[in-house]
Formats: sequence, structure tokens, C-alpha cells
Amino acid sequence: MRLLVLGGTVFVSRAVAEAALARGLEVTTSSRGVSGTPPEGAVHVIADRDAPLPAELTDPGFDVVVDVSRRPSQVRSALAQIDARHRVFVSSISAYADEATPGGGPGILPLHEPLFDDSDDPEAYGPMKAACERLVAEAASHTIVRPGLIVGPGDRSGRFTYWVDRLRRAGDGEIVLAPGDPADAVQVIDVRDLAEWIVLLAERRTVGVFDAVDQPRPIGGFLDDIAAGVAARPRWRWATDEQLEGIGVEPWMGPRSLPLWLPRPEYDGMMTHLAGPALQAGLAPRPIADTARDTRAWLDATPGAVVTGLTAAEELEALSTLGPPQSR
Repeated sequence: MRLLVLGGTVFVSRAVAEAALARGLEVTTSSRGVSGTPPEGAVHVIADRDAPLPAELTDPGFDVVVDVSRRPSQVRSALAQIDARHRVFVSSISAYADEATPGGGPGILPLHEPLFDDSDDPEAYGPMKAACERLVAEAASHTIVRPGLIVGPGDRSGRFTYWVDRLRRAGDGEIVLAPGDPADAVQVIDVRDLAEWIVLLAERRTVGVFDAVDQPRPIGGFLDDIAAGVAARPRWRWATDEQLEGIGVEPWMGPRSLPLWLPRPEYDGMMTHLAGPALQAGLAPRPIADTARDTRAWLDATPGAVVTGLTAAEELEALSTLGPPQSR
């Protein structure tokens, strides 16, 4: 099978190329050549998706094209110029307009109104993904995959890596600030499991729309598994949404944040999407402890890797303000 991965040098698209090569597929990757290198064994074509594409992409035709773009103009251009029997478009659960309803998924939750114009506004990400989905669905045999939070080695968002980094630095029995209620749901997918599943869908030319998520689980056990993966034994200091907001801790990601924390109930749906359809279609998630162990190895080998969230000084200040740990 001839597979074209638009990208192939960074995180998700690179993991897809690696997974396809491991399965013996003929893989072509394409990028501008400025963000990284493709995996060994792939044929790499230098191309700018905002310009006419070279003949190496437009002439031969491919069995399947995998596209991860968020920009409608790029998706529209690829559909017009690249011949393929099937497309796999990697979208996002951010395409959904409803973030509060638990148990969501395709056909259950409404999508954002599509935004067919490119925009650099972060608030436009979901509407642009919805637009890209619409373009692909109207033009070709397709699979649409909507991942939730993607984690693992190579993650540039810094959200999962915050916890791996924090816990690899934790001394035995050290108090570590933890967000919300230990029973709050969290839901992720390892980038390598996502990539292997995308390749499986491509090989089968599966037609459909799926949320690419593992089963939701309590964040208390989730953080315990990360700790086990990096051989840490912390003591958790759980803080409620109100307490965290009161001391100026931000949710989800970015400066002064506690990553993976989402205020409830307004974000009850973000980490509780239905995993059953994806699991039935072949998605095979690995244990979180394994993801944490491998992410630690990547962090250890990658100076300067992105780790977002509270600094050590900010966490100490927060812990001092909150007081001693409380039992679960």
C-alpha cells in the first residue's frame, strides 16, 4: 500500500509514518523541511502546502492520504491536487461545540459551525477542524479521527509532560499539588497507539467518524500510574477548583497552570467521550504507566522539551497557602 503522510516530521504525523513503516508500507512524507526530519525509510518530498504541490505528490496517486492540518485552505488544496483512493483526516474533539455533556461522541454532540477561512486565533481551532472535516467528507472516501488529549514522547503541548517532569523530580514522600477531586475523569491517548490505529484504519480503508480516546478514568488513579511509571512515591495535596482559582492557578495548560485540570461541571464532557466505538474498531491503548516511563526517557534525552505549568517556586507558594495535605 502506498501511503502519503502530509507532515511526517513532528509528533502525530511522524508517529503515523513510523507505524506505517513498521508495518511494511510504502511511505511518502511531505513537509517544508523546517520542523524536523522524517523517519528513516520514508520518501520525503519538500513542499509548501500554501503553494502548488510538486509532481512527486500530484502525479503518482496514492492508496491513502493521512492529513493532520488545521487549516481549511491546506486541506482544500490537498483534496484538489492529490489523487488518493481514501483519506484519513486527523481532527480533534475540539471540533465539538459542547464541552459539558458527558458521554459524547459522533452523532451525539453538536459540532462547531465550520470556519472555512484560515485563522491564527486559538478560538478558531475547533471551527477550522470542523470545516476541514466537512471538506474531506464531501470530497472523498474517508475516515475522520477525533483524538482527545494526545500524550507520549514528542509531545510539544507540555500538559502530560508536566506531570512526568514533576514526578521524576519528586523525592520519596514529597508533597505534590494535585487538582480537583481524585474522582474527576481524565482521558488521553498515547500518540503511538493513535498512530498504529490510524495506519490500521488506512489499511482497511475504514469509512466512518471516531473519537480516538481510551476509557475515561479517575485522575487520582491516573496520577498514581504516572508516578509508578517514573518510580515516584509522592503524597498528593488535592485542592478543589475553588481553592485553585482562589490562589490564581490556571487550568489545562500554559503559564501558572496545573495541567489536565478542568473546572467542573462546565468541562465535564471534555474527558468523558465514548471510547467503545474506537476500541471496537481496533484502537489498543497501552497502560499509562508505560506512557509515563517512555515520556520520561524522552524528556531525559531531550533538553529543552516543552513542559508547561506551575514552576517549582509557584507550586511551593501554592502548597504553603493551601496548608497540609488532606486525606482522600
